[in-house]
Amino acid sequence: MSAPLTAAIILAFMLGGMALGSYLRLVLPEHHTQADSKDILMTAAGTMATLIALIIGLLVTSAKGTYDDTNSSITLGGAKIITLDYYLSRYGPEAKAVREFLRQATASGIEHIWPDESAHGADLAKMEAATNMADVYNRIRELSPQNDYQKYLQTQALQIGTDMMQTRWMFIEQSQTKLPRIFLVVLTFWLTVLFAQFGLLAPRNLTAKSALLICALSISGAIFLILELNNPLEGTIKVSSAPMNKALALIGK
Repeated sequence: MSAPLTAAIILAFMLGGMALGSYLRLVLPEHHTQADSKDILMTAAGTMATLIALIIGLLVTSAKGTYDDTNSSITLGGAKIITLDYYLSRYGPEAKAVREFLRQATASGIEHIWPDESAHGADLAKMEAATNMADVYNRIRELSPQNDYQKYLQTQALQIGTDMMQTRWMFIEQSQTKLPRIFLVVLTFWLTVLFAQFGLLAPRNLTAKSALLICALSISGAIFLILELNNPLEGTIKVSSAPMNKALALIGK
C-alpha cells in the first residue's frame, strides 16, 4: 500500500472518530461530559496525545535517519565510481574497455534506481538480477599488471569494486525493511480513539471543528512523511540521482 493511500486511510479513521465523538456528545446524558467526567476525558485524551506524539516523533527521526543514510550511500557510491575510473585511467590503455563497461554499469544502475526520474519506485527485481558490477570486478581482476604501479592500481580498483557490490546489496536489503502493518493498525486505533475523545469534548462550532480537522491533516501528513522517508528509493520523496549522474558524466574523461 502506497504512503499517500495509507495516510488518507488513517485520516479517514481520525475524521470518523471525531464524527463518532460528536454524535455521542448529542446522545449521551449531559453529566457524561460535565464536571468529573470531563476531567477524566481530558486526562485520558492528554495521555494518549502525549503517547502518540512521542511515537510519531521517534518514527520521524528514525525515518529521516534512514533517508539520510541512503542519501549518503548514494553520494559515496558516486565518489567511489569517480575514484575507480581514475585508477583505471592511470592504469593505461589496457583498462579502456573496463572503463567503458563501468560507464554502462553506472548507467544501468541509474535506470534501475531512478526509472525515467519519476515517482515510480526502484526496479529492485532488475537490481537484484543485475550482474554489471560483478562483471566490472571480474574484468578488473583479469587485467595483467606489468609493473608494481599497475599492480597497486589494480588492487585499489578491486577494493573499490568490492565496496560497490556491497553497497548495491545494501540498497536491496534496506528496501525490504518496512513498517510492520500491525504497528500502523495500532497507531490508527489510538488516533481514532483520541479523535473520538476530541469530538466528544469539542463544542459544536466551526472554529473547534476546523482546529480538529487541521490537527488530523497534520498528523496524517506526518505519517505520510514517515512512510516516504522510510523508503528512500520509492515514492515521491526519493534520494537524488545527482551524484550518480555526475559520476556518469565524468567516466571516461
